[in-house]
Amino acid sequence: MKKILIANRGEIAIRVMRTAKKMGIKTVAIFSTADRNAPHVRFADEAVLIGEAPSSKSYLLGDKIIEVAKKLDVDAIHPGYGFLSENANFAEDCENNNIIFIGPKSKAIRIMGSKLAAKEAVKAYNIPMVPGTEEAITDIAEAKKTAKQIGFPILIKASAGGGGKGMRVVEKEAEFESQMNRAISEATSAFGDGSVFIEKYISSPRHIEIQVMADTHGNVVHLFDRECSIQRRHQKVIEEAPSTILTPKLRKMMGEAAIKVAKSCDYIGAGTVEFLLDDAHNFYFLEMNTRLQVEHPVSELITGTDLVELQIRVARGEKLSITQENLKINGHALELRVYAEDPLNDFLPSVGNLEVYKIPEGKNIRVDNGFEEGMDIPIYYDPMLSKLITYGKTREEAIELMITAIQNYQIEGIQTTLPFGSFVCEHDAFRSGNFDTHFVKKYYSPEALKGKQQEEAKIAAVIAVQQYIKDQELLRLPLK
Repeated sequence: MKKILIANRGEIAIRVMRTAKKMGIKTVAIFSTADRNAPHVRFADEAVLIGEAPSSKSYLLGDKIIEVAKKLDVDAIHPGYGFLSENANFAEDCENNNIIFIGPKSKAIRIMGSKLAAKEAVKAYNIPMVPGTEEAITDIAEAKKTAKQIGFPILIKASAGGGGKGMRVVEKEAEFESQMNRAISEATSAFGDGSVFIEKYISSPRHIEIQVMADTHGNVVHLFDRECSIQRRHQKVIEEAPSTILTPKLRKMMGEAAIKVAKSCDYIGAGTVEFLLDDAHNFYFLEMNTRLQVEHPVSELITGTDLVELQIRVARGEKLSITQENLKINGHALELRVYAEDPLNDFLPSVGNLEVYKIPEGKNIRVDNGFEEGMDIPIYYDPMLSKLITYGKTREEAIELMITAIQNYQIEGIQTTLPFGSFVCEHDAFRSGNFDTHFVKKYYSPEALKGKQQEEAKIAAVIAVQQYIKDQELLRLPLK
């Protein structure tokens, strides 16, 4: 493998290129007109304009990307995450054009891409699943009967997608029909597929996921767990590894279950098996993400691995160089997704110009970054600027370093999730480890964040006044 095309943009494109360069592999970037001056374009050995700003006219043009790859004698395509990363047709087209797709085979993507097909695949392995429907539902009257049998509250979920789209919690029967109609409409709009399924709603869940890696020789390992319960709009904002709530016994059980899920679809490469954990510590299979996750750095830091390098080696047909026995958890890692969003305005996207943009540096601070000072934030893509990751020997150390790193991250011109990150890291519920996916609903509000910021401003003002008085006293001291 001498040349890889990265079918993505921003921080993940640069992240993949760093490892490829370390391995002596040439890289090709693709970019839209909106990303003409983006850092990932300059970081690559070659770069090709793929289309106009909207992703439907650039980063989602699978045929055009393959055409570019063939023209430039590319051996493999790394899809990153988002865009075409879980598109089974694109993976198949790569296979048909003798281009290695750095990810699982199209069959595995298809199975795990449908929540219902995924449940069917893992059923034979006796993996616990949340009680719910066996097949997709579009008939509302029939769905209502099923919901009553399962018992309220229930969760309606789009079969074809994720990211919180087509997802509705229904507390009581009277709300069912309106919420069902909304979920079907949202699913149709987002995924072109209005089929949904119903499952029992776990009221105080923890979102725990297991990183797996599988090669073409039948070897599958898990690289332990990540806690992803700090979410807004069903999307993660802060992740950590390992989870504080798992006992060694439970961690082993969930790791073994994740390996079984991977085996159920003949999985190859890096993948993530997601579970819900209820307040009685029962775990339930949720879904499998057939790609590298946004939060993969925290797993890398606690296991001392480079997951992108492992992906590339597996795609080249090599055997995994790691075994389950020699994988150990070492320390604790935390990741904050730095989104161009306003936490004081319901986390709505904040577009504008990065007038000031300086990232923190230091030991055990890692920033996977895709932007630089002076750039405009495009409205066409996911609003994530970077990922801020800290590592410590203990969880407390990683949290304190995160608070310091956030303070040293300088951004002006737009609003970001950095203040929200500070709010979480300083909150007693998070620090104690006693929280669930409802953290934002229970503890966060714009008023709470404003109150915290005003308190910090007062403290800073008092310190400044004290320093001023001290300085004046020093000036008045007689010369010796």
